[in-house]
Amino acid sequence: MLTRGVLLGDRYRLGERVATGGMGAVWRGTDVLLEREVAVKVLLPSLVADPEFTARFRAEARMLAALRHPGVVPVHDVGQAALDDGSRVDYLVMEYVEGEPLSARVRTVGRLDPATTMSVLAQAADALHTAHLAGIVHRDVKPGNLLVKADGRVVLVDFGIARSRNMAGLTAANMVLGTASYMSPEQATGQPVSAATDIYALGAVAYFCLAGQPPFHGDNPLAVALRHAQEEPAALPADTPPAVAAVVARALAKRPEDRFGSAAELAAAAADARDATLASIPVSARPPWALAVPTPGTPSVLPVTPAATPPVPTPAPPATPPAGVTGRTEGVPG
Repeated sequence: MLTRGVLLGDRYRLGERVATGGMGAVWRGTDVLLEREVAVKVLLPSLVADPEFTARFRAEARMLAALRHPGVVPVHDVGQAALDDGSRVDYLVMEYVEGEPLSARVRTVGRLDPATTMSVLAQAADALHTAHLAGIVHRDVKPGNLLVKADGRVVLVDFGIARSRNMAGLTAANMVLGTASYMSPEQATGQPVSAATDIYALGAVAYFCLAGQPPFHGDNPLAVALRHAQEEPAALPADTPPAVAAVVARALAKRPEDRFGSAAELAAAAADARDATLASIPVSARPPWALAVPTPGTPSVLPVTPAATPPVPTPAPPATPPAGVTGRTEGVPG
């Protein structure tokens, strides 16, 4: 049994458990060899017995270890350890990122202003582009998986259900992975995923930042997933600049081919919309982060300035989902 103080691989001592997901738990820990703080992601014991799932977990580790981008959490190690009770665990060791989930940021300050939202979007899209170039699709992009560091930089975490485009055989054909509130139409209907899947999810994240809630939400994740495939989201707040709304709308296109051609293209469009929005604001009224706005690849600082929150129209009741669709939903905001 995993508890505080357990030493994995004679090297990684577990501290507090900081998150739990569909594949396992993430612990704050210490690398006793290098004397540094780390994050240790431990696969659920019930999954370790499945060779297929374990192979996917290790493949994920190898792929992530090859990524180099300030917006992607670095992977340090992967291993397997035996516990005192005779069981074994597989684990992934990453840099521990001190940051606030974007979901918590919006919950604290309210919906974000358009320029801030586009700054977040540009940073996250640029990080995803690096993953996509390596053949990795994240598949679970959501506000809770975007950490805002103290200096305002955004880091993408939890590639827990990421997989290479060459790993199709490691996932059941009709199994849908992802959080329903940010799930692409193709995920919701069990179709093949691609980089465009992550682009849609980023569009949903941007919608969440601007509106204070995801495009579709509810208590039934299956119904929420279906709405992504069949319905259009409610209009964004009236104070959303047209350039910003256009970026979000294209990212949220139902058909993958109608979205941005790449995450890099989305990052550039978001940066342009951010700059156009800032240009309409008097310099004296701009947040501190806007004094030096970098291009995608050198993320800008995220301000904490909330936007005024007008009432958001209540979405229509969800339709009945088809059998076989699975997923998760997040609360609002989330």
